[in-house]
Amino acid sequence: MSDIEIAQAATMLPINQIGEKLGIPAEALEPYGHYKAKISLDYLAKLPERPHAKLILVTAISPTPAGEGKTTTTVGLGDGLTKIGKNALVCLREPSLGPVFGMKGGAAGGGYAQIVPMEDINLHFTGDFNAIALANNLLAALLDNHIHHGNALDIDVRRIAWKRVVDMNDRALRDIVVSLGGPGNGYPREDGFDIVVASEVMAIFCLATSLEDLKRRLGNIVVAYTREQKPVLARDLNADGAMTVLLKDAFAPNLVQTLENTPAIVHGGPFANIAHGCNSVIATTSSMKLADYVVSEAGFGADLGAEKFVDIKCRKSGLRPSASVIVATIRALKFHGGAAKDELTKENLAALEAGLVNLERHIRNVRDVYGIRTIVSINHFTSDTDAEVELLTKRITALGAKIVLATHWAHGGNGAIELAHAVVEACDNPTPLTFVYPDEMSLEEKINAVATRVYGAAGVNFDGKAKKRLDELQATGYGHFPVCIAKTQYSFSTDATLKGAPSGHTLDVREIRLSAGAEFVVVVCGEIMTMPGLPKVPSSEKIDLVDGKVVGLF
Repeated sequence: MSDIEIAQAATMLPINQIGEKLGIPAEALEPYGHYKAKISLDYLAKLPERPHAKLILVTAISPTPAGEGKTTTTVGLGDGLTKIGKNALVCLREPSLGPVFGMKGGAAGGGYAQIVPMEDINLHFTGDFNAIALANNLLAALLDNHIHHGNALDIDVRRIAWKRVVDMNDRALRDIVVSLGGPGNGYPREDGFDIVVASEVMAIFCLATSLEDLKRRLGNIVVAYTREQKPVLARDLNADGAMTVLLKDAFAPNLVQTLENTPAIVHGGPFANIAHGCNSVIATTSSMKLADYVVSEAGFGADLGAEKFVDIKCRKSGLRPSASVIVATIRALKFHGGAAKDELTKENLAALEAGLVNLERHIRNVRDVYGIRTIVSINHFTSDTDAEVELLTKRITALGAKIVLATHWAHGGNGAIELAHAVVEACDNPTPLTFVYPDEMSLEEKINAVATRVYGAAGVNFDGKAKKRLDELQATGYGHFPVCIAKTQYSFSTDATLKGAPSGHTLDVREIRLSAGAEFVVVVCGEIMTMPGLPKVPSSEKIDLVDGKVVGLF
C-alpha cells in the first residue's frame, strides 16, 4: 500500500484520548475535528518543569533522490520508545504546501511510521501557515500604505527590505514590480515574494517563548530604511499588535498522533536550507513538560538543520539534546559514492565505501563539533546485501559510533525497538552541548567558523554588496547575533553537484539579510532561492480527489 493508503486505513483515537495519555484535560484542548487539536497556552504555561525529560534530535546525511527517511525515523523512534514502556512524544514541523505540491510530496513520515491524520497535516492542517502569511502580508500592506499616505517616517522607497509571502513554489513571484496603475495605487517599485517558510515571521513564530515575546520580536522587524539610512521597525508602523492578534491562535501547539497512537505535537515549519529548520520552541519546551522522552528533528542534513538547531534554537531557548540520531540508507550512501540513481538497489561496495565519507563527516560534526552523543540509524531495505551491511558496520564502528539497522518503515514501532534501547542508553550518559562559535565572534568570523568547521570549506568568498552589508550590520550592533546560512541541502558545499564530503571548497556568499525580530543574520549562499520553483513534473499532478478520497499524496 502507498503511504496515504496506510494512513487512511489507520485506527485513530479521538484527540481527547491522546491528550489523556499526556495528562492533558479535555478543557485544555481546542479540537479541530475529531483527531487534531490546539493545546491551551495557559495550560502549558502552568505545567511544572520535568527536570529528567530527555530531548532526542533526529538528523540525517546530506539528502539524495534515494531518500533517507528522517521524519519516518523520528516517528518510528517515538513508537519504539512507547513499545519499550517509555513515556514518549514526537515533536515535528508542519509541512509546507510548496514541497507537498512540488517535488518532495508529503512530510508526515512514511510506511508504518507516520503521523495522522496525514492528509490534514500535509494540507491546510489547523491554518497556522495561513496565519503566518497573513501577518507577514499585513505588515507589507501597512508599509506601502504608510508611504502612500504621506510617508511621515521618511522611508526611502529604494531601501524597503520587507517582502510578501505565499506558501507555494512560484518562481514568477521572485522578482516583480508593484503599485502599477496610477497614483491611487502607490509608488511603483521592485518587490518580490518569498515562500512562507522563509519568512522572518515564521522564524519569529518558531523562536518566541510566549505571546509577549512574540509581539516584542514582531515589533523589532526591520522593514525599511529612511533616507538617512535609519532602520524603520514594524513597531514604528504600529503593526506588531495586529500581527500578534493574527497569530495568537496559531501560536498554540497542535496535538495529533502516530499510526500507533503515540502522541505527537506538530508546530511551525521553517525550511532548513533557507531558514533555521526547526519546529517551534514553544512546542519543544511544552513537550519537555509533558513527556519523559521527546523525539524531535531538524531539517535536511546535520550540516544545515542540526547546526541551526544547536547554534540558533538551543542557544536562544536553553534546550539541550541528550542524544542524536543520524539517519542514512545504504542506497543514499551509494548515491553519494557516485552510483547512478537507477543502480542503487544493486550491490556496489565501491560506491558505498566512497559515499560513506558523507556519513562520517556528519558523525564527526554532531559528536565532535556539537558535542552530542550520536547513534547511526540505517533505514534497512531488502535490497541491502550482507556485504554492504558488513562494510557499513565496520566503518561506523571504527569511528566509535553505534549503528542500528531499523525497519520501522515496514514494521512500525516494532522495527525501532533496538534503536529505542540504544537511544535510552545514550540519553543516560549525555555530553555537554558545544556551539560552533561563541556569541562574541564577529559575524564574518561566525560564517567562517561554520564554513570551515562544519562544511569542510577552505574559506568564504563574499560578494561585494554582501560584504558591505555584513560590515554595516556588525557596525550597527548586530554582531552578537548567530548566523543562519541559506545554501543547497544536497552538498556540504554551495555546489549541489558535489556529493560525498568535499573539502577545500569556498563558501560563496551573495547576500546578507537581517532578521532583527528572529535575532539572527541570514547568509544567502550560492544559487539558493528563498522562493523555490516547481519541477518539470510536480507532485501535484499525481494528487486528486477520487470518490471523495484524496489520492496520490505521497
